[in-house]
Amino acid sequence: MIAAQQTSAWLRRYRPVERPGVRLVCFAHAGGGPSAFRTWPTVLPPDVEVVGVRYPGRQDRVAEPCVERMEPMVEAVTEALAPLLDTPLVLFGHSMGAWIAYEVAQRTPVRALIVSGQVPPSRRHSSRPGSARRGDGGDLGDEALVEEVKRLGGYDAELFEDPELRDLVLPPIRADFALVRTYRPGRADLLDCPVHACYGEDDADTRAQDVDAWAEVTTGPFTAHRFPGGHFYLVDHEAALLRELSSLPAVSRV
Repeated sequence: MIAAQQTSAWLRRYRPVERPGVRLVCFAHAGGGPSAFRTWPTVLPPDVEVVGVRYPGRQDRVAEPCVERMEPMVEAVTEALAPLLDTPLVLFGHSMGAWIAYEVAQRTPVRALIVSGQVPPSRRHSSRPGSARRGDGGDLGDEALVEEVKRLGGYDAELFEDPELRDLVLPPIRADFALVRTYRPGRADLLDCPVHACYGEDDADTRAQDVDAWAEVTTGPFTAHRFPGGHFYLVDHEAALLRELSSLPAVSRV
């Protein structure tokens, strides 16, 4: 088992690297946490240090209140990353995490931004008709919230059958949905770093033309990478995603 090491209340490293060439800072989906990236250090190049962002209200921060607004979340993560700026940072965010990573990239220097399973904020209302935009479904009741989470995938359905587990996992999911629902990006400066967008070809809420709009947030290079699968393609096709990430100049330094 990989020994987890905490760099701050907000950050976790599963395999510290003595002299990292780059730090890959990973932001999980709604309801998720750094454990989503616990296997990545064993596959990525050895000089890549994987740092998972620890959202409050879940996993080993379960006793803390959840954060339901984007601004305090971003401010806290940006402050936590300040001591790590001795090494180039690459940010990776999936779903909700993509928007948090984007906002952090507005506030701290990064070598590259990698967004996954998400459209840019400017396209937030472009989901397929009749669907609740990922985390944007309004004040859903418990049953409707569970159905929306099941639609997106990424969670074992049995979690929601056990009342105790359900009561444990629903509050952070609901808080994260509120964070996404209330997120209103301000007038942001264009980034000057590369932006890479990854998505599942069967994700009905992330259409290729909307993903391509991430090119509009930067003056730097943009690439889009399509994978088999739906919203949680990165679980079923983790090896393919990590091969792609390892080949990126910002990560591999080649």
